Amino acid sequence: MVRPGLVGAALICGVLAAAPYVLVLTGSAGPMILIYLAQLPLFTAGLWLGTGACALAGLVAALVLAGAGSLLTAGVFAALNVLPVVVLVRQALLARMAPGDMVEWYPPGLLTGWLTGLGLVAAAAMVVLLGGPQGMEGTLREVLAPVLDRRAEEIAPEHNVLFNSVAFVLPAIVATSCMVMTTTNGSLAQGLLARFDASWRPSPDIAALSLPIWISVLLAVAAAAVLVGGTARFLAVNVMIVLAVPFCLAGLAVLHTFARRFPRPAVTLVAFYVLAGVFGWPLLVIALLGLLDSPLGLRRRFAQP
Repeated sequence: MVRPGLVGAALICGVLAAAPYVLVLTGSAGPMILIYLAQLPLFTAGLWLGTGACALAGLVAALVLAGAGSLLTAGVFAALNVLPVVVLVRQALLARMAPGDMVEWYPPGLLTGWLTGLGLVAAAAMVVLLGGPQGMEGTLREVLAPVLDRRAEEIAPEHNVLFNSVAFVLPAIVATSCMVMTTTNGSLAQGLLARFDASWRPSPDIAALSLPIWISVLLAVAAAAVLVGGTARFLAVNVMIVLAVPFCLAGLAVLHTFARRFPRPAVTLVAFYVLAGVFGWPLLVIALLGLLDSPLGLRRRFAQP
């Protein structure tokens, strides 16, 4: 499928994706929050014009950053932003003909599986690059020591506890942050394009999201590995934290199904998302719902009149 202005639109999206990073490289602290939205132009290009446009926008953004910063900056941007977006866009745009001449688009559950796989790869890459908990603790000391230097002698034991605790779950923290960022940007891009009737595919129904079985199996294996201790425990804890994201999405599917029982489901959903954004802990409840959905059939029960 060819759309007019594909190259020009992809170039603009690529420049927009790189812009927050370029501004930060020039010493401006204001655009730091915009870095969180750097994937939005890439998703927009892909979900509007196709995978090729998404890849072209990512290439343009990487070249801009290579010129404004360094090849390392461009490489990090490509790994954290371009690669996951291109992979997810490609999968999202897959479709096949179903009986009755209906188009069947790639389901949201399998997209969540790909997102989870990318998150696990990111966590594994951190473990390899930084050398496990000890290497990550050393990196944290280098980064945070100057900030805590004034009171280092007074609270050194507390520093050690902080460094050890954060280093133990750092791969999962980084991976889950990237997964949430990617999910947010992809949802925003699809919602924006759908509003203007410009999206390549229909918006997926989150209430229909069903997680691949391997995610539940991996969670069970990780839970068992926690009891082993040592390196196995370190890896298992990080895997379990990463898996909280897909189960949270499954829990949101349960919530959306339940909300449809009310005359105005949007009010219920907006209230929840506001509470989750302010307090955070409601997402833990949602993740638990996602975990219990399959064995208890929560969505099936809530869908009944």
